[in-house]
Amino acid sequence: MIFSTEILLLIGSILLIVSIVVGKTGYRFGVPALLLFLLVGMLFGSDGFGLQFHSAGEAQSIGMIALSIILFSGGMDTKLPEIRPVMAQGIMLSTLGVILTTLFTGLFIWGLSSLSFTSISFTLDTSLLLAATISSTDSASVFAILRSQKINLKHNLRPMLEMESGSNDPMAYMLTILLIQFIQSGSMNISSILSTFLIQFLVGGIAGYLLGKLIVLFLNKINIDNQALYPILLLAFAFFTFAITSHFNGNGYLAVYIAGMLVGNSKVIYKKEMSTFMDGLSWLFQIIMFLALGLLVNPHEMLPVALMATFIGLFMILISRPLSIFISLLPFRKMKFHSKLFLSWVGLRGAVPIIFATYPVVANIEGSNLIFNIVFFITIISLVVQGTTISSFSRMLHLSLPVEKTGNEFGVELPEEIDSQLSDMTVTPEMLKRGYSLKEMNLPSRTLVMIIKRGEKFLIPNGSLKLQIGDKLLLISEKEKKEPLSLQERKTEK
Repeated sequence: MIFSTEILLLIGSILLIVSIVVGKTGYRFGVPALLLFLLVGMLFGSDGFGLQFHSAGEAQSIGMIALSIILFSGGMDTKLPEIRPVMAQGIMLSTLGVILTTLFTGLFIWGLSSLSFTSISFTLDTSLLLAATISSTDSASVFAILRSQKINLKHNLRPMLEMESGSNDPMAYMLTILLIQFIQSGSMNISSILSTFLIQFLVGGIAGYLLGKLIVLFLNKINIDNQALYPILLLAFAFFTFAITSHFNGNGYLAVYIAGMLVGNSKVIYKKEMSTFMDGLSWLFQIIMFLALGLLVNPHEMLPVALMATFIGLFMILISRPLSIFISLLPFRKMKFHSKLFLSWVGLRGAVPIIFATYPVVANIEGSNLIFNIVFFITIISLVVQGTTISSFSRMLHLSLPVEKTGNEFGVELPEEIDSQLSDMTVTPEMLKRGYSLKEMNLPSRTLVMIIKRGEKFLIPNGSLKLQIGDKLLLISEKEKKEPLSLQERKTEK
């Protein structure tokens, strides 16, 4: 059936509106919004309201575009000072952790498929391929859940999780492609595999670093009169980074994540506006990606694989992911047991495994439709079981921290170039004991009141204005600068 442009816009707008409203409602009950986006797609799909979308290739293309934006935006939000102390752990989890998860899960699938009650039989190489597609934690799911639920964690666990989820997709992608090539050719050259891995990661890492530096330099040097064009220029650079890196056989996903980190951790003109734009675009493409994948699946086809997928999903959650985490982190003996246990639990599956599961379908691998349906079912299990319990699990392990207040109640922000900070305070009776004017208040030194909010009114501060209890003040002050410790102080601290 061919739809007119107006009908396509109507359907698309309805899907987006329903997804956002359902996501907001589900958030109140602790249900991950991304799971609900997926379910909305299934509801409107062939087994629901009848929208027909059966192109795995198109879903794969949508996923590639979406992931390049999500990873770039995630990189921009990743703070280098926070991830430096946990960079080694993150690299181990995103490389060795993925390989071990693939190996343990693949062997389990192979053994499981030999049992009569599953009624599904996979060879060892196909079992490993299925395991490879679901071996990485999903960056979209991790970024979205940690930020939407405002989860703050001890021991630098949050930056470690964000780094792992943002950088482990390349390894899962490589394993998936290599196993597809092996199944198609029937042979595997170890030296060729190692060189491919090396080229992918070296080219991806170098390209991401160099292009990230170039983006920062270009944005700061180019002088565009219309500041609204800067976010669009940044988006074009994100796509360029992914495309040019992939063209030269590098890993585009790794490149965009590194480039995003460099942009986010550098002084860039209009960075706040660009971050807001990329964050909104990231959410838009997450919704589009999950909707497209929800439309692609036929729910009735998942029933025959439900039992096997449930066993695989539970094995990953309870055994292969924890085992991979604890082995990968063996060199880090100072890391506490409950921290490793929490990392084991946050092995969220989401859109990325489903997108990777389209590669065997496009390559016409035998049993690829079964692989796709199993991966889809496992993703739902992961989002339901793990996605809804991350907050409570962190509290149970005593790893959660109070959420730090960011911004101010006035919604005003300063450009990064201005070496000042904004804060707000509410007037209390104690503050008015010396008088009711600003000059009689005991404000910190080098602090000015910019504006006063009284109820729904905004007042400009002046000498004659009388303050009232409950007034909210927007303050501007110099940023606190930490003085370097003296030699004696450093000895004392040690």
